[in-house]
Amino acid sequence: MARSRFLTLAATATLFGAAACNLDNSNGPNAFLSDLAFSSAPAGLDLVSSSYASTDSSGMPWGGPRRGPGGGPGMGGFMGGGLGDAFIGNAAPGRGPHGGPFGIRIDASCVFAAGTGDLTCGPTVKNGLTVTSIYTIKNAAGTAQSAIDSLTTNSVRVRTAVTGTATRSRDGSVTATVNNSGDRTVTGLAAGSTQRTVNGTSQGNETATGTNRDGKTFTSVRTAADTTTGLVIPVSATAQTYPTAGSVTRRMKVIMTIDGTSSTRERREVITYDGTASAKLQITENGTTKNCTVALPRGRPSCS
Repeated sequence: MARSRFLTLAATATLFGAAACNLDNSNGPNAFLSDLAFSSAPAGLDLVSSSYASTDSSGMPWGGPRRGPGGGPGMGGFMGGGLGDAFIGNAAPGRGPHGGPFGIRIDASCVFAAGTGDLTCGPTVKNGLTVTSIYTIKNAAGTAQSAIDSLTTNSVRVRTAVTGTATRSRDGSVTATVNNSGDRTVTGLAAGSTQRTVNGTSQGNETATGTNRDGKTFTSVRTAADTTTGLVIPVSATAQTYPTAGSVTRRMKVIMTIDGTSSTRERREVITYDGTASAKLQITENGTTKNCTVALPRGRPSCS
């Protein structure tokens, strides 16, 4: 991030670097319950620019482990609530900076600083989480702009920080401290562009304590991160499109304690786009790796 108050991803990269080679760190008799924690992203991660699907949770933390069937996304789905629409070919069509996949709209209340060329939005508060975003808007010549111009804006970088304490009470009682950040740049937004390129990183941390709907007391630490590299996606005024190049690497780690026993689970997903209608997906969870494909658009993982 360009501002010192924004989080960096260095710590997250260190945390997950070793896990890329060996994720078999699961332990404890309650380990299978931790898999449920992969079904959603940390609270407030949908408020930053990431590959994790947006949810209707209103920034609420995970409700904790529970009895009953189900154990997370498994090898037939994406973790963290799913893959964002634009990454799977499910974004609405459109051209220009406001429309199409990875299109951007910015609130008119944001403040432009000519000295830095940045547009600052917030802070605002949502369910106890403080959100601040900084946008850098440029035309094709690289000149900073004070607002998005529907004809000439070609690139937008957005850096977002989300911090605070989130609560959940509808199916248990949970309180979580949240520390998230995202940094994404989209180029090729000008009205005449035929494709866009996306690069970015995000990370989220949710440390929760509470009682789940079964009355069990638990603590959990859920960490998520992703890196989008050289993602290229065509744009069309009339048809949905999907990425044709680039990759997305996603990682989650869960440390959970229930009934005095701790367990750790980790998962890594790497999606690679090669210009065909089938993306390659590699899932590694707790030492087991599967090679999968994802039909584009809007397909689910199919693993061998």
